[in-house]
Amino acid sequence: MTASAQPPQRRDPVDAIIDQWAVVRPDLDTAAMEVFGRVYRLARTMADRTEKAYARFGIARGEFDVLATLRRAGEPYTLSPRQLSSTLMLTTGGMTGRLDKLERAGLVRRSPDPHDRRGLQVTLTEEGLNRVDEAVGVGLAAQTEALAALDAEKAGQLAGLLRELLAATDGPRQP
Repeated sequence: MTASAQPPQRRDPVDAIIDQWAVVRPDLDTAAMEVFGRVYRLARTMADRTEKAYARFGIARGEFDVLATLRRAGEPYTLSPRQLSSTLMLTTGGMTGRLDKLERAGLVRRSPDPHDRRGLQVTLTEEGLNRVDEAVGVGLAAQTEALAALDAEKAGQLAGLLRELLAATDGPRQP
């Protein structure tokens, strides 16, 4: 199908915002707003959907992230609180709160680090392993369902474009 034969695109709330800016500030180039407004709205929508999926397992998104990080580490599913904090970009205080809750729920266990008398290690319990394995499947299903609006080629193009944009914006800016 040629570009001229493409069906008209459905308008969304970001289009309405762009139209409003065009009236009151026609001098603005709103191309970035069109992209990032949609990225923001999409991220918020999908965060809500995955949060609901994880709630079925008695965990919030932040707790899922801790469990999933331990799971991805592979057996014995153990990391230090510092490793978890740096991976999840959390303060140590924020990590402590999440670990407290997960430990009370029996999903992780904290124990002394056998290689560092001052350190701790966090390990998934069997219940934590089972819970994260179930939750990741349900969360991924919610994401896959949303992505089904695009065919595989478009989904791949979008992933590539977002990877490029993230690489260009993630980390320190060069002068």
